[in-house]
Amino acid sequence: MWARQRKSKPAFCICKHANLSGTAVFLRNIYLISAHVVTACPESQFRSATGFDFMNYAKIKWYDVSNGPGVRISLYVSGCRNHCKNCFNPETWDFGYGKPFTEEVENSILEGLKPDYIKGLTLLGGDPFEPENAEVLAPFMEKLRAVYPEKSFWCFTGYDFEADLLTGKKAKIGTVMRILNSLDVLVDGRFVEELKDLNLLFRGSSNQRIILVKPSLESDKVVVWDEKTPV
Repeated sequence: MWARQRKSKPAFCICKHANLSGTAVFLRNIYLISAHVVTACPESQFRSATGFDFMNYAKIKWYDVSNGPGVRISLYVSGCRNHCKNCFNPETWDFGYGKPFTEEVENSILEGLKPDYIKGLTLLGGDPFEPENAEVLAPFMEKLRAVYPEKSFWCFTGYDFEADLLTGKKAKIGTVMRILNSLDVLVDGRFVEELKDLNLLFRGSSNQRIILVKPSLESDKVVVWDEKTPV
């Protein structure tokens, strides 16, 4: 019987990964057989052993009209510690869910953004600002911003803009700022079932805010989108 046993540590850990350029072969979970139990290599040990930052993604929607204005590409990353009640994507709580986010996937998104009718990219999940995900997304978003300065980039996070992100409470502040400086809009806050409102635009519950990132950073106060100004 095969099983994962994340809480216990294996007697030893064998980790390896292949070069992501080329064939994009990536092996994250190495299993050890001991007493008929297969134990997943803990992510922290994998990172320590390889020095490699990795991220999984759950899915990509290439023509999405639900998570920001216009037709967009939406990248659903894997991994979230918020675990909101009645989350619409609970499978993405698991950092190991989905497929590896490889250089080939990055390039496919870069290519997918080329058409003029694609307004931009939206990050969601999972949570893009989980520390593991942020380390991978920071350079990727900087690349997208450099290649497509005219596109709009949105991000959904369960964390609070001021309390969690700008304080560096959830991820390294330098990494957080690299992502924020690449974004146009941040939708922040946990989904709260009791505040659910189907009439809200691009939000699930009324506590969540649609924040204009650049004006907010420049003015040192939250500037909320008026739902009219093009973004």
